[in-house]
Amino acid sequence: MSGITLLAIIGMGVATYLTRLSGFYLLRGLNLSGPMKAALDALPPAVLMAVIAPVILATGPAETIAAAITAVVAFFRLPLAVTIVGGIVSVVALRAILV
Repeated sequence: MSGITLLAIIGMGVATYLTRLSGFYLLRGLNLSGPMKAALDALPPAVLMAVIAPVILATGPAETIAAAITAVVAFFRLPLAVTIVGGIVSVVALRAILV
């Protein structure tokens, strides 16, 4: 791994960490309840769908079906890790079946 690649990885890690830290900093004095808490609780599935949406539209049927499976798992408000694993397992299985 070259030095520039390592520097890029470290830079992205720092940027990610600072983004998360800024959220905690900005919300430190707020008592989250009601609609604000519901909105923040809905963010992880929304972010997951935003990440996989381009894959749904730009790839084959295995990825499209796996995305639908992932959306169903997310709809049932299962933990984010379960949703991600469900998506990964379904796309791997469907690629093996449909190829």
